[in-house]
Amino acid sequence: MTVPQHDPVPSDLPARPLRIAAAQAPVLPGDVGANAARAAELVERAAAAGARLVVFAEKFLTGYDPELIATDPQRYTVTADDPRLAPITAACRAHGITAVLGAATRDAAGVLRISALVLGPDGTALARYDKQHQYGSEPSVFAAGTAGCTVELDGWRLGLGICYDSGFPEHARAAALDGCHAYLVGALFGTGGGRQQRAVWFPARALDNTMYVLLANHVGAAGDLTGCGGSSVWGPDGGLLADAGETGAGLAVADLDPSVLAAVRADLTMVTEIATRDAAVATGPRDRITVA
Repeated sequence: MTVPQHDPVPSDLPARPLRIAAAQAPVLPGDVGANAARAAELVERAAAAGARLVVFAEKFLTGYDPELIATDPQRYTVTADDPRLAPITAACRAHGITAVLGAATRDAAGVLRISALVLGPDGTALARYDKQHQYGSEPSVFAAGTAGCTVELDGWRLGLGICYDSGFPEHARAAALDGCHAYLVGALFGTGGGRQQRAVWFPARALDNTMYVLLANHVGAAGDLTGCGGSSVWGPDGGLLADAGETGAGLAVADLDPSVLAAVRADLTMVTEIATRDAAVATGPRDRITVA
């Protein structure tokens, strides 16, 4: 295989490209074991496509349904050492790939959260990001997360988000302020208004922060909603790079390229101006005018 040549990039950018994948597949409601097996298959497919990291939809292990999860938290939530994760951790270890797995989780005190579990290339649970912006009935079942999360892989800084997080520009902006080169989101966007949100929010988050953005979305039934699919990757200029389609299982695979990132950020300099300008706008004076 011919290795592509890339122009030199600034020292604060990664040295080489990174291939990532967004995975989507129909899930079996509440069947953690079956969905873990399906996730393991997608991990293997992503690795075969050359990906170093694969991201799954929000609560992929159960489907979205908060009310179902609340009926039996012990059954429908997982911990980092849950034996039902074994097929996924084995697939990560066998193929040297990192997985960001959407799951309902519980901590030692029994507190439930909507989480993204980061499983490293040796199968080890490396981190857990908990959803910070909750939607609908979620607060009646889950506690909100209190911290963002950045994962570094091969020199790439990757900010994590879950579904409704991405509707708040400040969430992706926080990742950019932490030096992230990409923003990775597992979600459930449905076949109603979710299609419009998916189409608008993600290229906007990419362009606003001149960083790559990935969405791993549900496809098919997920609780009382139907995921619209469209798991995708967008470039730092907001352009669509890969799309897994609206129906059925699949992957959206794309290369994050530091030379592309450097070129976009040389043309669109917002990311280098964010820290000072955001603070100035947020705390500065504001004129108010009343029109009679």
